[in-house]
Parts: sequence; C-alpha cells; structure tokens
Amino acid sequence: MQIRVYYEDTDTGGVVYHSNYLNFCERARSEAFFSKGLTPVLQNGHFVARRVEADYIRSAKLGDELHVETKLIEMRAASFKLLQSVFKENEKIFELTITLAYINFEGKPQKITKEVEELVRSLFC
Repeated sequence: MQIRVYYEDTDTGGVVYHSNYLNFCERARSEAFFSKGLTPVLQNGHFVARRVEADYIRSAKLGDELHVETKLIEMRAASFKLLQSVFKENEKIFELTITLAYINFEGKPQKITKEVEELVRSLFC
C-alpha cells in the first residue's frame, strides 16, 4: 500500500509522529480486506491487536511517499502474527510485528475457522 505523508502526520519540524507509523500499518491491513470487497469486521467476529513490537529505523518527513508491506509470519488457533515493514523508496524505515486475536462481538477470543484462516492467508501470504 502506498501512503503519502501529510502535514497532519507530522510535528512542527515535518517529521512523522511515532504513533502514525502504527496508523499507516493499520490502514494497510484494512486496505487488504477492502481490496477484496470485504471489511476487517467479518460475519462472526473481528481482529484486535494483542501485542505490538515496533522498530523505528529512520524518520519519514512531510511529503514523503511510503510503501507498506505486510506478511503473515505465524498462524495460531485464535490469533495470527504479521510482519509489517514501511519503506521510503527502497529503504526500510519502520518495522512492526503485530499479533492479532480473533474475537466475537462480545469481546471473547474465539477459534479461527478454516474459512477465516484461508482468508487471512490469501490477504497476507
């Protein structure tokens, strides 16, 4: 997914706020669903962030064009882990490992069905 850095994404020096990298990655995950005519809210549940590890390598600045790549690195019974990398040109500037838990609409963890697993694999492999 391509993202341009806007003024609202930056501090007064034109450097992207640290929390906005998380937003960029969230948009990329959502866009993967939207590109298939779906939303991240599925018929029987949805995903919530359970654990996040972030590595800020270099700063992005106002006007930069960024690219977010997302890869599935682990599938479990009720969660999965993604590696998301943000690039400026061909240089990696940020990396995120996120574990997403699958929950029902009452907020309780639930097992990922075969259909949901196949969907996740089709989006992020």
